[in-house]
Amino acid sequence: MKIIVAIKQVPESDAQVRIDAAGKWIEEADLQFALNESDAYALEEALQLTEKHGGEVIVVSAGPERVGTTIREALAKGADRGLQIVCDDLGTRDALGVARLLAAAIKPENPDLILTGLQSEDLGLGQTGVIVAELLGLPHATLILHVEMTETGLTVKRELEEGWFQTIDLPMPAVLTIQSGGNKLRYATLMGIKRAKTKEVRILTAEELGVDSTPVIVLERVELPQKQKCTQILGGTAKEAAAALVEKLKFEARVL
Repeated sequence: MKIIVAIKQVPESDAQVRIDAAGKWIEEADLQFALNESDAYALEEALQLTEKHGGEVIVVSAGPERVGTTIREALAKGADRGLQIVCDDLGTRDALGVARLLAAAIKPENPDLILTGLQSEDLGLGQTGVIVAELLGLPHATLILHVEMTETGLTVKRELEEGWFQTIDLPMPAVLTIQSGGNKLRYATLMGIKRAKTKEVRILTAEELGVDSTPVIVLERVELPQKQKCTQILGGTAKEAAAALVEKLKFEARVL
C-alpha cells in the first residue's frame, strides 16, 4: 500500500509574529518553523497503517528551500521518501493554487491513500485537502480521527461536534483530512535521524509540474488582531453562574 501525506511547514506556535513592510504577510526572516500540527497527526496515521498492513509512506510539501528540513523531520519519524516542490511564491498562491501543485506531484505516484492535515496553523483555511481530492477525482472525507482498512476499502471515524462522531466506509484510493488528537505522536529517534539523511527526497519545481500560478483569491492585507478588554457579570445563583461560565468557556472562548 502506498500512502502519500501532504505536510506543511508553518511558523512555530509561540513565535512572535510581525507584519511585513508590504502588509500582505508576516515577516519570516527571524521566525522558527515547524511541522504543521494536524499534518503531524496525518503522518502518524499513515505510519501506523503501513506498520500494520505494509507499504510505504511518501511525504510531499511545497514551499521555499527551508521546507526540506520539515521533510527530513518526517523521514526521521519513519516516512520512506519525500517529494519537495520548491516554490518561493507559495504565500501568493491560494488554496486552489497550492492544491494544484500537490495534485500534480501526487498523480504520477498513483497512491492508494492520500492524507492531509485538517487545516494549517498559519492560514487555517481547511480547503487544500478537499480540493486535491476534487482535482484527482477521488472520494474524500474530512475531520478524520481514525482509519481502519477493510476488504473493500476504508472505514473512518469522523468528528462532527463535541461528543458526536460518524463512521463511514470509503473505497480506495481516497483522500482524508486528519483531525488533531486521534493518535499519540511519536518522536524521531537518533537512528531515525541518521537514516533520514540517506532517504530519497525528489526535488520538483512548479514550472516543471506545469501548474498555473494565477490565484483565484488574492490576499490584500494582513493585520494583527486588536487587543480589547471585556467584563461580563454572570447573575443568578452560584450554580447557575458556574454553568453559564462553563458555556462561555466552551463556545465563546473555546478553551474547554
